[in-house]
Amino acid sequence: MSQPKTNRASSPATGAKKIQSSVDQALRGVFDGARIMVGGFGLCGNPEALIAGVVRLGVRDLTLISNNAGNLGKGLAIWLRAGIVRRVICTYVGTNEDLHRQMASGQVQVDIIPQGTFVERIRAAGAGIAAFYTPTGVGTVVADGKDVREFSGRPHILEEALHADYALIRAHTADPFGNLRFYRTARNFSPVMATAATTTIVETDQLCGLGDIDPDDVHLPGIFVQRLVHVPEHEDPFEYRMVRND
Repeated sequence: MSQPKTNRASSPATGAKKIQSSVDQALRGVFDGARIMVGGFGLCGNPEALIAGVVRLGVRDLTLISNNAGNLGKGLAIWLRAGIVRRVICTYVGTNEDLHRQMASGQVQVDIIPQGTFVERIRAAGAGIAAFYTPTGVGTVVADGKDVREFSGRPHILEEALHADYALIRAHTADPFGNLRFYRTARNFSPVMATAATTTIVETDQLCGLGDIDPDDVHLPGIFVQRLVHVPEHEDPFEYRMVRND
């Protein structure tokens, strides 16, 4: 017979020490010049409390690795407005006026990567793969300065794995060991980012007991999570609310 969940959850071996008392404690050690991956797509799935906490830390010259850098002054756009970002590695600029303005002025260096290549570079980092060849970007500016080889009669360019010092991600449900379940599209880039960072810091909407998440419902095993903080309330803003005109 298995032990009661209360006994397992109270044991240090379960990973309960991963649970942090506050966002500021969860972010301890984040340093100037750090490379930080942040999950989310637009304003969907943003770790809002961790993003705000980084601004409070006062760190600067960050390299942000994220699909985009917020929008409408929200999400990661608050890092841009706080002037703490030196470089952005992303797939999409879109209507983010803060990023457009800082990119045009040279205040922030922006590397735009095809989205599939972006996520595969992160996945490769988590899998211990140093680099890979892909046909995406051949014959475009994406290929500038990169090694090109032919496979099966088709040219491919060499892309290197993309690592980070920290990954900041948001989960819908977590247990004390850090096993995570995400909410629908808020899952996006977060699982692969967690595997590619030295330290993964998670804010979770719900914190349950160990064993309460069915193993088949675990989207990311807790082995990839180092710190966990319970944040039950979020703004969850809409970028653009669209309705039918019928």
